[in-house]
Amino acid sequence: MDWSVQQIAKLAGTTGRTLRHYDDVGLLRPSRIGNNGYRYYGQESLVRLQRILLLRDLGLGLPAIADVLGNEADAEHALGRHLAWLLQEQDRLGRQIASVRHTIEALQTGGKIMAEEMFDGFDHTKYREEVEQRWGKDAYATSDAWWRGMGAGEKAAWTEQSRRLGADWAAAAGSGITADSPQAQDLARRHVEWLRGIPGTPAASTAAGGPAGGNKGAGPGIKGYVTGLGEMYVADPRFAANYGGAEGAAFVRDALKIYAQTEL
Repeated sequence: MDWSVQQIAKLAGTTGRTLRHYDDVGLLRPSRIGNNGYRYYGQESLVRLQRILLLRDLGLGLPAIADVLGNEADAEHALGRHLAWLLQEQDRLGRQIASVRHTIEALQTGGKIMAEEMFDGFDHTKYREEVEQRWGKDAYATSDAWWRGMGAGEKAAWTEQSRRLGADWAAAAGSGITADSPQAQDLARRHVEWLRGIPGTPAASTAAGGPAGGNKGAGPGIKGYVTGLGEMYVADPRFAANYGGAEGAAFVRDALKIYAQTEL
């Protein structure tokens, strides 16, 4: 079955002009051109359009989307990894929605607000044990105080920054570029800068003027910290899910390791 530009535009929530532009830049070719000059799209084109729209929602521009599609021809595998990330986001957002609804109902009825229910889906303490074991209780306490001291807008901005970084890593991993490529190393730089913004971590300590090679003997320093995080991303499925799964996490680990060895 073929679908016309108008049909696809309506179904996908886009415009005919956008679809024609995708054709003009070689991103989405129609399956055939009718005798009347109209573009028609078949199943393969629809699958490709779905991938384009998903990648666009991650913030990628058209050139980057073209690179991703060109380097990962297996649509089923790519969509499977994207689905895993979407399901994780669905669960997190579902719990946040439920917690906000509970708060609204309590405010409307004068009912009791339960703190345990208010912050489901917002939990930043789920990795407390790992942090304390690896970097000490002071590191966790400092970062925890930093997070709790943020306003709602600051928390939302930081969460969005984290989500976008993870999405950019997943897209880069799926694009076929190597861990030592300029694009991957720029992501590694962004990742380290993101870590530097979290008080209590070896990265933040170094940024504040601490010793680059170690923190007065108390830890591995920023180089070991960044390398260790990369290994943890691969070893723990909870972390790997942030980067599209095991393959994406391995890509992040390799890129961070190269960056740590050459820049830190």
